[in-house]
Amino acid sequence: MEQQIITWLREEPMHLQALEQARELRLSDAWLAAGFVRNLVWDRLHGYSQATPLNDIDVVYFNPENCTALADERYEHRLKERSPDLPWSVKNQARMHERHGHAPYSSSADAISYWVEVETAIGARMNADGQIELNAPLGLDALFGFSITPNPRHAIPAVFAQRVQDKGWLTLWPELRVQEIR
Repeated sequence: MEQQIITWLREEPMHLQALEQARELRLSDAWLAAGFVRNLVWDRLHGYSQATPLNDIDVVYFNPENCTALADERYEHRLKERSPDLPWSVKNQARMHERHGHAPYSSSADAISYWVEVETAIGARMNADGQIELNAPLGLDALFGFSITPNPRHAIPAVFAQRVQDKGWLTLWPELRVQEIR
């Protein structure tokens, strides 16, 4: 599954461009995450020949030394200067625990492991050697299982249900099935 995702990322020019642009920032523990990977997998599983447009490209990184929103804005601005056609969103996960009422995160993977859906908890990056790496702290089985699964670590059923409705995932990818909260 991991190699399949990497192949799909390499086949999509926009995804490859985004991975290269994010790598150039040299951010600590940085990943292009959530819908950037999840949507591409769901597109391919549904047999779509073109990637579904992204609302944003989530660049997450972990730097406890500078947790200001201003730093995120500066990185986002740099990305927008280089690739103004891409919808960048940059967030330092070292401060995001405050927004969600969790204990401080220890890394980007730790932060990602709390995201609302299991399938959303995935990131990709291009390393200095040009190789694509994945970060999937909750695994890949659910992502390939045509499911939308609530993350038990998030544990707010109303937020999960609202996201499923607001995002329109079942319309975009009709073969997906919503899993019950366990």
